[in-house]
Amino acid sequence: MKIHTLLLPLLAWQGMAVQAAPEEAILKKALVIRPVGYHGRVALHSDALEAQMVAGRWAAPKAGDALALPDGATRAWEEAEAGRDGWFESRALQGGYAYLSLESSIRRVALLEALGHNMAYVNGEPRGGDMYAYGYVRLPVLLKPGTNHFLFHCQQGRLLVRLIEPKPTAMLDVRDSTLPDLISGQKTDTWGAVVVINTTEEPLGNLVLSAACGSAPAVRTRLPVVAPLGMRKVGFRLKGSAPAGEAACKVALRLTQGKKEADSASLDLRVRRAGQTYKTTFLSRMDGSVQYYAVNPMQPPYPNGLRPAVFLTLHGASVEAIGQADAYASKTWGYLVAPTNRRPYGLDWEDWGQLDAIEVLDMAARRFRADPARAYLTGHSMGGHGTWHVGQTYPDRFAAIGPSAGWLSFWSYRGTPRNSQPTDMDEMLARGLNPSDTLSLAPNYARQGVYVLQGDADDNVPVTEARAMKERLTPFHRDFEYFEQPGAGHWWDSSDEPGADCVDWPQMFDFFARHALPSRESLRQVDFITANPGLSSRCYWAEIEVQTHPLKMSSISLRYDPHLRRFTGKTENVLRLTLDVAHILPGRPFRVEIDGQKLADIPWPKAKRLWLARQGEQWAATGPALPDMKGPHRYGPFKMAFLNRPLFLYGTQGTPEENAWAFAKARFDAESFWYRANVSVDVLPDTAFDPKADPDRNIILYGNADTNRAWNVLLPDSPVEARRGLVRIADREYRGDDLACLFLRPRPGSDSASVGAVAGSGLSGMRLTDRLPYFLAGVSYPDCIVMGPEALFRGSAGVRAAGYFGSDWSVEKGEFVWGQSQ
Repeated sequence: MKIHTLLLPLLAWQGMAVQAAPEEAILKKALVIRPVGYHGRVALHSDALEAQMVAGRWAAPKAGDALALPDGATRAWEEAEAGRDGWFESRALQGGYAYLSLESSIRRVALLEALGHNMAYVNGEPRGGDMYAYGYVRLPVLLKPGTNHFLFHCQQGRLLVRLIEPKPTAMLDVRDSTLPDLISGQKTDTWGAVVVINTTEEPLGNLVLSAACGSAPAVRTRLPVVAPLGMRKVGFRLKGSAPAGEAACKVALRLTQGKKEADSASLDLRVRRAGQTYKTTFLSRMDGSVQYYAVNPMQPPYPNGLRPAVFLTLHGASVEAIGQADAYASKTWGYLVAPTNRRPYGLDWEDWGQLDAIEVLDMAARRFRADPARAYLTGHSMGGHGTWHVGQTYPDRFAAIGPSAGWLSFWSYRGTPRNSQPTDMDEMLARGLNPSDTLSLAPNYARQGVYVLQGDADDNVPVTEARAMKERLTPFHRDFEYFEQPGAGHWWDSSDEPGADCVDWPQMFDFFARHALPSRESLRQVDFITANPGLSSRCYWAEIEVQTHPLKMSSISLRYDPHLRRFTGKTENVLRLTLDVAHILPGRPFRVEIDGQKLADIPWPKAKRLWLARQGEQWAATGPALPDMKGPHRYGPFKMAFLNRPLFLYGTQGTPEENAWAFAKARFDAESFWYRANVSVDVLPDTAFDPKADPDRNIILYGNADTNRAWNVLLPDSPVEARRGLVRIADREYRGDDLACLFLRPRPGSDSASVGAVAGSGLSGMRLTDRLPYFLAGVSYPDCIVMGPEALFRGSAGVRAAGYFGSDWSVEKGEFVWGQSQ
């Protein structure tokens, strides 16, 4: 079979075979091993093979080699061969590993395209995976003279591994494009996004992407730097008009570096007629990336002066947002709007997924001049879970919600384990998951109409999920309807009319039509629960700013009497509270009776807000909190550091091995974040950091105080410090070169930005952070955590310290659990 000449030096390995395009080689022989630990939606996984990688003791296996597990059992490596289609299929790959090797006679770059794996180690460096087998993950990898090692951690029982000949400098990859649709007869000025691959060992800058839409002149977009041997999804401007009478419009892309053309490609944009569903793109305020949402337009449009409703509809797992919009018949009184959750599987409508939903709701409401009192939330399957989750997180944004086949939580549906006999450390680590505890937060549905739709023969999301929520709502909710369709499975449609009944259920939309959000003036009572004010702090005119015990449930039950100008009520786990009085006429002073205490003669505030704070056991009227304190603008836990256009900054001041780790880890995180959340991240060395540029942007530091030169600039007064051989938290020291540490702090000089640290006290500690799954929904780490390598065997018993900083970001006023010191 013909082989591309530039690949010839790679193909000395006995198991190599070549299929399809001549520049593509498929690896067909491997060694596989059954699971050697437990991975899942857990903060602390177990993995005997990873423990060897962390310690630097891993060696390439041979058939029959045994790997000892902590319980005394062993696993053996076995030979495996791919089928004629190139896929390895083995039960060992349902949570186990596959090892492949490749001989190269020269140092060179190839593109690794693998499908079906969570992640890979390529010559010891972690690289992103393609667990859902999307087929668009192409990563440039460096092949060294001699044996090259590929170790894949798999989940789905199948694996395909290809090596592809790259272009010399940079490549366009249009398979993971984010693109708008064009509307016939209308001009467009918007954004698209494609992947650029850097096939060199140096940062790739001075890039320009030109895009010519149809016959319109090309528009040039200057691109950000792409990391060495990295890839990045980049946004580009699109201007033009939809050609009349055509179904598609060709877009010609041209990538240049300086005056030299690096690559070119073409794309087709769909052309839609007025009234058809369509995609529209935008720049996300979360990270500056290009995202899209889908619209099913209102039919016919409202007359001028009448404001339409917005129906926010959330898709299920593997479904695209445009497919979700297509599942409905158009409505005569509102727009159906489908956000993406950042990916078809994405984030389960939690974390960045829920923020995507609210960002799209805000944009759609402005764009369509929607009635703010008539916003509704619905979704199917994973989107049904999203309806439960987003609806309770933002209870004052939706007049009614309608989950269909919606699972409740990771614990009830996915079987995420919960410790039945938790230690203090277990409880501290579990706090970060409280925002996902749907049943505990269910009282937030009390002011929303709720319509629950479920097929009683659903074999995907069992009917017990809906019945459990019905049981939870019944004692307190006075405005919910529950309907089970007899004999219906997961996706069902019982009529010939447009729209699928399991999402476009007429009775649900009739229910929506009978509901509207109350105005603040008309609302006297506010009852609200939150687990994290950094994500969910406000309900109508009341806001929980800070908790007494971070990430535990906090609640308020407050009533306003306009005749007495008096607020009364009670709180639980609330340290600071804000009452918005902008809807109240100025005049006489206010009275507040809260938790049995009375505060009289509080004057009308010019800022139209009353601030209340606990001082010891007593409430007092105060002014606004200083911006360097914790609050909804900047809170925690650690995962929150990856908001606000995060910049990944890797250390270059360590040993060659430390510097190589910092870069590889930052690149791996960028690849993982892109795959999970469609994010575009700057990955830069500490030498390129300018503290004055983007002073309100979040920064993620990779390394420690000895290896990352930006550490002392961004963390000058941090009570947490990682150096070679130790991690210090206030006056406590933990020594050793195998400690991993994650934490976040306020960024100096900024009222909103944070600094996150992914740190280790030595190479082993650094490698221990490699596979901590902080981009996975259902996983959380506190503000600060320090762990040793025993965590890979003993879970929380391997954690040295974990906890949350106080309202002033101090350790002393925070809550920490201290584990073993060595």
